[in-house]
Amino acid sequence: MDHNPYLKDGAPPNADTGRGRIEDPSSIVNVPWQTRPAPPTEFELALCEALTEIFGAGAEALSDIVAELNKRGVKAPNGSDWTEDSFQAEMKKLSA
Repeated sequence: MDHNPYLKDGAPPNADTGRGRIEDPSSIVNVPWQTRPAPPTEFELALCEALTEIFGAGAEALSDIVAELNKRGVKAPNGSDWTEDSFQAEMKKLSA
């Protein structure tokens, strides 16, 4: 399984743990895919693959990461080229 189907999209963790409820996330270690409410989208997978390659090639500065995404043709969710602001906003959204 590549996600946790019992998580409600955007809902905070349930503090009332027990039978039939998601465990209290602060009390155990979860692997990342256990806390996803759905499988990754095609966009997320393509972005992940590109970022893995970009970081693997040594990019660290935000400007370099954004430039490399645009050079590779990996578009922002709205189909436009990335800006530093749009990249940071998307990373914040995806990490929520």
